[in-house]
Parts: sequence; structure tokens; C-alpha cells
Amino acid sequence: MEPWSRTQMAARAAKDIPDGWYCNLGIGMPTLIADHIPEGREVVLHSENGILGMGPAPENGKEDAWLINAGKQPVTLHPGGSYFHHADSFAMIRGGHIDLCVLGAFEVAENGDIANWATSENDSAPAVGGAMDLAAGAKRVWVMMEHTTKDGRPKLVERCSYPLTAMKAVARVYTNLAVLEVTESGFAVRDLAPGVTLEHLRSVTAAPLQDARETAGA
Repeated sequence: MEPWSRTQMAARAAKDIPDGWYCNLGIGMPTLIADHIPEGREVVLHSENGILGMGPAPENGKEDAWLINAGKQPVTLHPGGSYFHHADSFAMIRGGHIDLCVLGAFEVAENGDIANWATSENDSAPAVGGAMDLAAGAKRVWVMMEHTTKDGRPKLVERCSYPLTAMKAVARVYTNLAVLEVTESGFAVRDLAPGVTLEHLRSVTAAPLQDARETAGA
């Protein structure tokens, strides 16, 4: 079994983002997607602190301290990119102008509920941040996260035990073990990491799984 690394997870998610979409990358693991947008594909990356047109992370030594994303990480800007007030940024989100948001999560339920509130005073972004607006305002939400917690507890569940960020918001989940769609009848497996079996995936998932690999589209 060869679970995907976080870099491989980011590349796998980036491959599925269609050309021309406006996409917000949530704080944490999803920001890695910016480094893996396929060459020749135009995906316009948005950050809720007021950036449109973000590029990949800068090379070491070439960081601009004034150019950061919502997670306080240095980023680059593509030609034609822009800066604006965060109120305008949230107007884009709340106005339904963001095609996709990719968020991290503590739990995702089989009906698409998401729980990703920060729970520690040591977190870089306390409380819920902009995730609640993004989960409600983006046209679609994907989640990128590890399949289980550090102590092996499933993060894909029948019902979330953490406070909800949004209800029935998640359309797709990318983990280190699989890619899953959220359907009306629960989680459907679209892809598995090398060597991962459906039986193993079921053993580390606290909700029923359907095998949709043969029928899944791009």
C-alpha cells in the first residue's frame, strides 16, 4: 500500500480542476494545489485576504513579505493578478463568483456536512475564519485531508461529531488513500491510491462506501 503524500494529493486534486475556474484554496494542505496546476491550464486562484491570480509558492530567497495568502504563507502573483480589500474579496465569495473552494477538514459526513473549526489556541487561524462563508458561497466545495486522525480514527463519518462549518456543502473529498464523491446515497469511491484496496478503505471509514470507479467521469 502506497498512500499518496500531501504533494501527490495536491497534484491529484489540481488535475481535476477544469480550465477557467476561479478557485479558493483554504488554509493548510489545500494551498499546496497552487504548485501543481497543470501546465497550459488557466485556473485563477483566489485568497480571501484580497488576492486574485495567485501563482505557486516563491523560490527560497525570493519571497515578498507583502505578498501572502490567508494562511500567512508567501505566494506569487501571475501577470494580470490583483489585490483588493478583504471586504471586496468576501463580496466575491458571498456573491457566488467562486467556482470552487478546496478546504481542509476534521470530519466530513456522508451527506456532505463539513466540520473544520480550529480547536486549539495554537492554531494559526483561530475559530472558523472564512471557511463558513466559503462553504456557503462557493459554487462547489472539495475537501483535502488525511483519511484518518493521527491516532487512526476515521475522518469520513456518517454524522460529524465536531461543530459544523456548513451543512451538505462538500461535493468531493481527496485523502491520502482515495478520491470520493459525496452523492445522495453517501460516499462513492472514484479513485484509490496505489495498493489501497476497497476493503482496507472501508476498514478506516466510519460510513458506507460505494465503488464508483468504473462509472466515474473526469
